[in-house]
Amino acid sequence: MVRHADVLFVTALATMAASPVQAAERQQISIAPGRLGEAAIALGRQTGASIGMSDQSLAGISTPAVHGRMSVEGALKRLLKGSGASLRRIDGNTYRIVRERVVREQPRAAVAAPIPDVEQEPAEIIVTASKRDTPLPRYAGMVDVVGDNAFTAGEAAGGTASLIFRVASLSSTHAGAGRNKLFIRAIADSGVAGPTQATTGQYLGDMRLNYAAPDPDLKLYDMQGVEVLEGPQGTLYGAGSLGGIVRMIPNAPNLARTGGQVSAGLSATQHGDPGGDLAATINLPIVTEKIALRVVGYGVQDGGYIDDVLRHKDDVNRTRTYGGRAALRFAPDENWTIDLTGVYQRIKADDAQYAAKLIGNLERASAVAQPYSSDYALANLRVERQWDDLRFVSSTGFVRNILSESYDATQYDPAGLDGPAALFRQRNKVDIFSTENRIVRDLDNGLGWILGASYLESTSDIQRTLTSYGTAPIQSEVIPGVPMYGRGMPATSTGVRNRIREATLFGEASFEPVTGLIATVGGRLTNSRLTGEALDPIAVLSMAAIARAEAQANRNETIFLPSFSLLTDALPGMTVYARFQQGFRPGGLAVDDQHIQRFRNDRASTLEFGFRKGVPGVDAVALTGNAAYTRWKDIQADVTDRIGIPTTANIGDGRIYTVEGRIAVRPVPRLTLDGSIIYNDSRLSRPAQFVRLLSYEGQSLTLPNVANWGGRIGFDYRAPLGDDMRFHLGGSARYVGKSRLGVGPILGREQGDYVDTALNASLTRGPVQWSLSLSNLLDSSGNRFSLGTPFDLRGDYVTPLRPRTVRLGLDFAF
Repeated sequence: MVRHADVLFVTALATMAASPVQAAERQQISIAPGRLGEAAIALGRQTGASIGMSDQSLAGISTPAVHGRMSVEGALKRLLKGSGASLRRIDGNTYRIVRERVVREQPRAAVAAPIPDVEQEPAEIIVTASKRDTPLPRYAGMVDVVGDNAFTAGEAAGGTASLIFRVASLSSTHAGAGRNKLFIRAIADSGVAGPTQATTGQYLGDMRLNYAAPDPDLKLYDMQGVEVLEGPQGTLYGAGSLGGIVRMIPNAPNLARTGGQVSAGLSATQHGDPGGDLAATINLPIVTEKIALRVVGYGVQDGGYIDDVLRHKDDVNRTRTYGGRAALRFAPDENWTIDLTGVYQRIKADDAQYAAKLIGNLERASAVAQPYSSDYALANLRVERQWDDLRFVSSTGFVRNILSESYDATQYDPAGLDGPAALFRQRNKVDIFSTENRIVRDLDNGLGWILGASYLESTSDIQRTLTSYGTAPIQSEVIPGVPMYGRGMPATSTGVRNRIREATLFGEASFEPVTGLIATVGGRLTNSRLTGEALDPIAVLSMAAIARAEAQANRNETIFLPSFSLLTDALPGMTVYARFQQGFRPGGLAVDDQHIQRFRNDRASTLEFGFRKGVPGVDAVALTGNAAYTRWKDIQADVTDRIGIPTTANIGDGRIYTVEGRIAVRPVPRLTLDGSIIYNDSRLSRPAQFVRLLSYEGQSLTLPNVANWGGRIGFDYRAPLGDDMRFHLGGSARYVGKSRLGVGPILGREQGDYVDTALNASLTRGPVQWSLSLSNLLDSSGNRFSLGTPFDLRGDYVTPLRPRTVRLGLDFAF
């Protein structure tokens, strides 16, 4: 993950690039008032000292300004005076800050504390998604971070959509919250959600969120930050990280302070129904300095805005989400930290969110409602043990994700002779058990090593039924050979179960062969055991004379993923790097209307070159550039068969060129301007035979669902108003270029080519904050996604942007 160093994980070392000095040596030190995490970073940068913390909550302690000529120890004592923390000296240049065993009670802070006129020194960014605390200037790769509790309550309610709006390299399908697929850096397989593994790994802390399922779209309440690392990230994160990883970092329980926050908002959508959101967070120390509990609960309603003219219903696509998260932290001493976390979230949508362009921008005509729901539950146990610069981390957990979807399967005839109304239902239940254990040694300036082992077992059960709402028994035209029995009687279709067991060993080491040049070498050895079988095989399969053995797939394979990188900061203020890494997804079993078939594993290899000048939030100007080439072999893609049933196949080999650029400017301390741009050129260079048969001769096939161009611009202004108020104004615009829904003439419809905008303002006085936000300022319709129902691929379907929406919010912290 990537995070600002003012929120240090337990015992993370603030190891800096300056040359070490003797602890007793007096030197000029200048530290602005702020928080202890920022002060430790600043002191380490100025003196070269290594400063660790035993508890993440220490990083938030307020610290005074320290100026003058003094020793490192003298400066630390001034910073810690009256804080309830004490100093331990490890060696001549290494210190650890720990909590005092007896903490004297401090007076409660005033409700409206004066805002200091002195601007706080920006914190350095540490890249810990490397699973080692690597300073950003010494990380070889592209990183996006939305940190420092940057999500407003309105953005938190938006979930993954809010993150996509902030990160230009991140994209997704738009089938609805809880059923979308995420893509990073043009590594996209298809727009249909089937049994194949995701191309983007998603994590909550160290716990994997999904495997053969869409993005669960957890709401972003009480999040320290979210980090996006572009991939492949196969060495450290294994299968399913071809495009990269998205890592959500929740705020950890505070062992010393009771507090919390309540937020509420009301929203109004033009052309649609109103909505609202309510959330609460509370932190309770149970045993001071040893045990604390942090609980988050929330409910969100997004008003509908799609009208169904055939059923004479307005605003049919209302979505409700409720859920929560609880974390219990136990710290028996300064070296041990044990975290137990539980998550539950339910999403329920009344109908799909697509429209038919020929009918209207926000209208369609469907014979039946197409509701869906997503139930997500997670439990995780994380244990960390620290020995000076060596630490052990163990993370073990279980996930259950049940996604129930429905699609209009009515056979629409262009001549107007439609068949009886029909509804196709699919239920995908995914269970994941995973455990990872690693030993990490963090050395100075991004050097160090990691060794680890992990085990993952994922089971995916997909069950399908088809229901006809006709008045008499008929022979189904949707699934040949499967009868539909009268009004509302379901017929079972063949489902599939895939089980994957992965055992891995991985390691990575960074060393400095010559001054200013860092080499990193790593590898991951994975043994995958796959078992797949058909569920409830239907008669058509027997008619096709498919043997029982063909309805099963068993495979055992071992794969090694290497990684290499070189990085130099020999040029003043600039980092230049080159990196090679691979990623893969194991194969599996898929079922279409007439066949049970196996699909092979796929593998992506990426070579990239990049530079970084300056650090966002630290330097007045920060620039980042990157160019990458990816070869993707035996691409797995979720596709639809000839009558619309989702299935999976290898569609061929592909190649991708990606060029990115980013800039962040701070003309004055209170204002930040940022911009980013990305260009993707993807091709299916060697399409599979069935893809060639479906394509026009000489047709150039692009990979689906990733825009050729994308970009974002934004601004952020923060300033005090008087002695007790703060004002914040922010705005952004994001352009999403053209892309295609899928591969071939049927799925090759264009989508994208729209601009989305947002503006938000807030006024804070003491613990109270009032906020106003506007989204889609131009009330653009656009087309985010061209898939309506897979059973009618001829329809001119679009998924419009949510119309212009205004939200009024109130937050109260205590």
